[in-house]
Amino acid sequence: MMEKPETQSAGHLPDNMPVFPLHGVLLLPGGQLPLNIFEPQYLRMFDDALRTNRLIGMAQPRKPDEHDLYNIGCAGRIIEFVETNDGRYEVVLKGISRFRIKEEIAAVGGYRRIRPDWQEFEKDLQNEQGCLGLDREHLKTLLMRYFEKQGMNCDWEAVDKVADGKLMTCLSMICPFKPVEKQALLEEKCCKERSRIFIAMLEMELYK
Repeated sequence: MMEKPETQSAGHLPDNMPVFPLHGVLLLPGGQLPLNIFEPQYLRMFDDALRTNRLIGMAQPRKPDEHDLYNIGCAGRIIEFVETNDGRYEVVLKGISRFRIKEEIAAVGGYRRIRPDWQEFEKDLQNEQGCLGLDREHLKTLLMRYFEKQGMNCDWEAVDKVADGKLMTCLSMICPFKPVEKQALLEEKCCKERSRIFIAMLEMELYK
C-alpha cells in the first residue's frame, strides 16, 4: 500500500491530465473513491500518474458507452495503491478539485487526456467541510427508509458523529442515484444547496 501527504495548492494543479470516464460514478472534493483497475489502457494511465503528480480526472460520459463527456469533472489524487496477484490495481482516489474541460487532447497509451480549467472551483482547494445546518433527524429518517429500500447497510453511530460537510460528501457519492442526478450534485457550487438537492432526491425516491 502507498500513501503520501497531499499538496493542495492551485500552483500544483496541472494544465493537462488523464481522464477516467466512468458512467454513474461520482467523486467530490474531499471524498474518497475506491477503484478496481484491470483494463490495460487504464493500468497504463495509473502507472503514468504514479510516476508524475498522482492526479486523475474523473468525468462521466453523458450516456453509457458514449464518447462525449460532461463538461465538469473532479480530479482525484491517488492516496492508496495495491497491485493484486492477478495484475489488477486496487486504488483509492481522494477528491482534490473540480474542473471544467477546456478541450480534449491527444491520447497517450490508449487513455484519454484533457486540458482542465480550475478557475471557477478554486474554493474546492480550501476543503472546508463544516456545519451545513442539516436537520439531522429528518435526514436520518429519510436515509433509514432509503437504505432499506435499496438493500444497503449503514453504520448509524458513524453517521451521528461525522460533520455535516463530510457526511454529505460521502452520502452523495455512495447513494445509487441516476448519473444525471449525480452530475447535478457534482456541479452545484454551494454546499448547502447541494445538501438541499440531495435531500430532495431522497424524498423523490421514497415517495414516487
